[in-house]
Amino acid sequence: MESCGHGNTDNKTVYESLNKIKNKLLVMSGKGGVGKTSVSVNLSIALSNKGFKVGLIDVDIHGPDILRMLGLSGKMEINEDKKLIPISYSENLKVVSIEALISNREDAIIWRGPMKNSAIKQFIGDVEWGELDYLIIDSPPGTGDEPLTVAQNISDAKAIIVTTPQEIALADVRKSINFCKIVKMEILGLVENMSGFICPHCNNDVQLFGTGGGEKTAFEANIKFLGRIPFDPNIVKCGDSGASFQEQYIHSQVTNTFLNIAEIISEKDKNRKDNSMRFAIPLADGKLTSHFGHCQNFALIDVEKNKISKKEILIPPPHEPGVLPKWLSDLGTNIVIAGGMGHRAMSLFEQAGIKLVIGAPVDSPENLVMSYLSNNLVSSENLCSGGGEHHTCGGH
Repeated sequence: MESCGHGNTDNKTVYESLNKIKNKLLVMSGKGGVGKTSVSVNLSIALSNKGFKVGLIDVDIHGPDILRMLGLSGKMEINEDKKLIPISYSENLKVVSIEALISNREDAIIWRGPMKNSAIKQFIGDVEWGELDYLIIDSPPGTGDEPLTVAQNISDAKAIIVTTPQEIALADVRKSINFCKIVKMEILGLVENMSGFICPHCNNDVQLFGTGGGEKTAFEANIKFLGRIPFDPNIVKCGDSGASFQEQYIHSQVTNTFLNIAEIISEKDKNRKDNSMRFAIPLADGKLTSHFGHCQNFALIDVEKNKISKKEILIPPPHEPGVLPKWLSDLGTNIVIAGGMGHRAMSLFEQAGIKLVIGAPVDSPENLVMSYLSNNLVSSENLCSGGGEHHTCGGH
């Protein structure tokens, strides 16, 4: 590797660089072939598209792929302070990879642990990252030198573990979970990749590798489940050509899933003002639906100083008992406006600290929020669409 002038980056330089970065996320997996790098790339794009300043580091020294997946080329330059300048993918996303420091990208990198450790420290301390909201670190599979170096040098890094649903991958994920416990790294959550495939010919959901194994593993390990990313051949095609999947397939289920995961991650770390609120409203055809647990999508509406500041439409996770209360809580929801809801669901929302407004009329989400803010919308008798007092439609 060609040095930027600091062959042995000191701990002070690393600390000063890290001090300007709010959140550090290590994306790891127990085994190869689970799409970990694809998750790192698309999560970085999703966060940057939300307006966050994001840095992406490829610390897979022996198999770096990020630059190619992003369609980037060229080498990193050095500024007047002898700092490496990361390669810009967009205004909000900067990238560093070993490939941008070697003359021939086809050359094999044959390094032992100390050399890899030094390079990773250089990627942190000798790069002009500036102020970042998120630093995403894509590490190679397993629990070797690279993730260990990150754990030892970034004390507040949090792990995102990527797996596929089949048992052989889940067995290796459990090793990653144990690794994080040993090095005392907090696990932000687990992502189940390649979870189902929608056949383009018959529209049936084909379980290529099974489904639900990642969520079950997360539940058993008491860690957050961030979401299921379905298998889509276009992800492979875009990765090979260096095109952005999320730009080319903006309305796909995969894009929506990455936006959901980015929303969960960013809302958890966002310091919301005391006078701000986030409303969640179940929709069908753009208006409130009484079928809470089976709605087409949710409107998430942010209110600042009694004015609507932001609106997003998100597709809810698969219809299963107890999923929606947790999902909406993770998204930072304060208030749910619904037509009706079962008692079990109401109890789960109350446990999550979310206020419920039940019995709302069919209307646009904006009108419902403004009615609430003007004190014209209050909870009435529970009108659960299932008709029975103990129906649990909202808990699904």
